[in-house]
Amino acid sequence: MPADVIDKLVDGLQRSSARLADGVSAVFTKAKLDQDTLDELEELLITADLGASASARIRAGISKDRFGRDISPEEIKQALADEIAEILRPFETDSSPFVQPAGASGPRVILFVGVNGSGKTTTIGKIAHNLTQAGHKVMLAAGDTFRAAAVEQLKVWGERANVPVVARETGADAAGLAFDALTRAKAEGVDVLLIDTAGRLQNKTELMNELAKVVRVIGKVDPDAPHETWLVLDATVGQNAISQTEAFRHAAGITGLVMTKLDGTAKGGVLVAVTEKHKLPIRFVGVGEQADDLQPFSADAFAHALVGLRTL
Repeated sequence: MPADVIDKLVDGLQRSSARLADGVSAVFTKAKLDQDTLDELEELLITADLGASASARIRAGISKDRFGRDISPEEIKQALADEIAEILRPFETDSSPFVQPAGASGPRVILFVGVNGSGKTTTIGKIAHNLTQAGHKVMLAAGDTFRAAAVEQLKVWGERANVPVVARETGADAAGLAFDALTRAKAEGVDVLLIDTAGRLQNKTELMNELAKVVRVIGKVDPDAPHETWLVLDATVGQNAISQTEAFRHAAGITGLVMTKLDGTAKGGVLVAVTEKHKLPIRFVGVGEQADDLQPFSADAFAHALVGLRTL
């Protein structure tokens, strides 16, 4: 990754990395890596929202070949970055999710799900902006029909990116809107259709039924659609992101994760916990308000940024 991209990620994760870095400096006041420092390190990782399972795995990896040896805080940070990257690396994706495979026709359809306030609409807008900058023909569908603010927000992003937004009146049938959007996208030769959805998790059964209906209805236009279904998670909710993933993954057939608002929390380690638990690909991470603050996920870059290291 370019140095400026890594710097942006490090800066965006500053709250989380400061929490870990301060903890490491406090723990490693002794020269040798012993049982007590390993216990303290594991506790630090758990309180930094990496989760019990990942923390135990990282502890075991760090103690291997290092137990009883002299070790500095900087060496521990590098070891932490290496172990965190090892957990996350299987969930990198190096092929573009926005390009149809050879022989396929019609737009690439990506469905976005997640609770209200997670950053779905903003994420869609940023992706639309970046795709149009890269030369793709994009269309948006405002499927969160129960929130007028979400529809208006998506329209604003559509204007910024100069892409059409398919929308209806508040309370309209989301599945019908998605059907119309995909039909129109096919007719107009769109490359990528990004579909927003509602996120009323308090009405879990109703919401999941609605999502299932959206998937079923757009499948009548294209049997392979949606080609991707991404769950957008807000990093500031910490461990609640794990239960949100549980709620959506089975009902919506999640194929990837996007984690937003990493710049606004010290809980960035929760991405490690979610990944360790649910084994889902990570597509993007968000570290700011601008369109280019939504970055493709790199395990090495994220792991190093999480512990405050700028050099891979």
